[in-house]
Amino acid sequence: MSQLKLYYNKEVVPSLIKKFKYKNIMQVPKLEKIVLNIGLGEAIQNIKLLDSASEDLKIIAGQRPVVTRAKKSIAAFKLREGMPIGCMVTLRRDRMYDFYYKLVNITLPRVRDFRGLSGKALDGHGNYTLGIKEHIIFPEIDYDKIDKIKGLNISIVTTAKTDEEGKELLRLLGMPFLN
Repeated sequence: MSQLKLYYNKEVVPSLIKKFKYKNIMQVPKLEKIVLNIGLGEAIQNIKLLDSASEDLKIIAGQRPVVTRAKKSIAAFKLREGMPIGCMVTLRRDRMYDFYYKLVNITLPRVRDFRGLSGKALDGHGNYTLGIKEHIIFPEIDYDKIDKIKGLNISIVTTAKTDEEGKELLRLLGMPFLN
């Protein structure tokens, strides 16, 4: 079991019960999954970009990504239904907790001029999404082997019912919020 999971059970659960006055331990919000997504519109012209993005995501997440395909055809973008346009990975259980720990304690502090994350990026149901402009901030990525810097979306899905509960859960797990 990962260290963050143990910390969640020993420290976070009691403080959430105290703050929100839950009657049952099953009401306490927890991390459900973390979804990493790289969208590559340029993959229409150059399919090699998708291969390198997929390899980078595999190194970052520690598991093989799934290639995402276009749901609709859009003539203005020269896009047809079914064309590969990105890749994603869904992390659960111990891999999810390990990635979260690495994100909060190693990766985010490496960002230049980093002061904290916006606390307003919650979706109304306690889920948090952040965008990273450069995937090279992850320590596993070898800077010399990168052909193109790619953006990365990270969605942290929780079982929280409200934004307040979700934000408090993430804050107690070490997420560096500004406000």
